[in-house]
Amino acid sequence: MEINGYETKAHAVPTKRYCQMLDLKKDPKLIEEYVRRHSEKEAWPEIRAGIRSVGILEMEIYLLGNRLFMIVETPPDFDWEEAFARLATLPRQQEWEDYMSIFQEVQPHATSAEKWKQMQRIFRLYE
Repeated sequence: MEINGYETKAHAVPTKRYCQMLDLKKDPKLIEEYVRRHSEKEAWPEIRAGIRSVGILEMEIYLLGNRLFMIVETPPDFDWEEAFARLATLPRQQEWEDYMSIFQEVQPHATSAEKWKQMQRIFRLYE
């Protein structure tokens, strides 16, 4: 894998960032399928629309082995708990979560907010 970095999108408003992790099952075929299901071609449009509708500006998921790392960018006034409670009620969201559970080391029927674990920032290159 060549290391070139990833471009980020500049937003018209200040943002804050949430970082989370989740483990996939240690099965290369399941991991390959999980990656494919998250591709631009195969991710369900209702899920993308729902993520945007609750106020999320950008969401990225990275993979190393079977560990996922997710970055979520939001406006500063974003309320995580309120947004993810709303997200859980949107069309096809629970169906997507149940389907993704096949690949993930999580409890069946867990919501996105229950699956992904918030990470604590421990270092920042301050100005």
